[in-house]
Amino acid sequence: MTVNVALLGLGTVGQGVYETVVSHQEELRQAAGESVRIPVILIKDSCKNRSISGDVEITTDFNDIFKYPIDAVIEAVGGCEPVYGYLRKCLERKIPVITANKELLAKKGSELMNTADRHQTELIFEASVAGSIPILYIIKNYLKVNRIQKLEAILNGTSNFILTAMRNNKQSFEQSLAEAQRLGYAEADPSNDILGWDTFYKTMILSELIYHRQPDWNDVVRKGIDQVTLEDINAAIESQEKIKLMATLSRSSNGSIKASIEPVRIKKDHPLYAVEGVNNAVRIKTDLADDLVLSGPGAGAFPTASAIMEDFVSLFKNNKPLKDISKKRRAVPLFK
Repeated sequence: MTVNVALLGLGTVGQGVYETVVSHQEELRQAAGESVRIPVILIKDSCKNRSISGDVEITTDFNDIFKYPIDAVIEAVGGCEPVYGYLRKCLERKIPVITANKELLAKKGSELMNTADRHQTELIFEASVAGSIPILYIIKNYLKVNRIQKLEAILNGTSNFILTAMRNNKQSFEQSLAEAQRLGYAEADPSNDILGWDTFYKTMILSELIYHRQPDWNDVVRKGIDQVTLEDINAAIESQEKIKLMATLSRSSNGSIKASIEPVRIKKDHPLYAVEGVNNAVRIKTDLADDLVLSGPGAGAFPTASAIMEDFVSLFKNNKPLKDISKKRRAVPLFK
């Protein structure tokens, strides 16, 4: 038996997913009990050269994926439209969807989860928030009794890499951004990362999970790292501090939710002080378990592809075929 997966998008993350499926067939077979094949890939630009096997159809027409007996869809396009419509159609056809699209989930996550529920299928998105860190799973499954008082996190590996490079190499923001792009950590258009939008969307997903609602977006402070200068970095060093793009999330005593995303200076005794390069990290302050700190890679093709493929494997249980379980088992809903 073979599981057929449609891949939507072949950018940095999509290419990482494709290469992982090709190179990790044995691991996927052991985890899923079946081989995994990508018969069709949806792309935006048909003019680009692609390093893809000749037996895979490359198409710019979304409807072409339904020519195949698709068992699951992995979305790596990004943005809200037309992706929202694509995923809704897949879920309506009872096809499980795996996505790391934080903007889409922050804006339309509840609607997509409701669609998945109505059609008794899966919407899985652990990979959307913290790269290789399974933070959503931990909050959903291991912090059911604990009250989360505050969350602090470095959620954008690209920005963390740039700030680290500025500090370690004594180079400007522009030089560090160019290095991140050369290494594949930043997109050609890095706006979402450096302006704080990527971190913002991830913070809204976490708010929905922890507090079952989001703060008013207009009340959230959002500042990126594009205005951080080498002089700022050096001033922090002189005070034995580091500048990090930090997301904070908390609920006040009156029930209001507060969130911010901005570059902050942190001291050596801060748990996230040593988080460098492309790594992400999350600090959760709870009433019972005290502080929990998790870290791991958060930028680049393969850390994200790894998280997506782990999400994909979570569709399987006890090595039963995907066709037998995907319409019977529901993951713990995030937006409920």
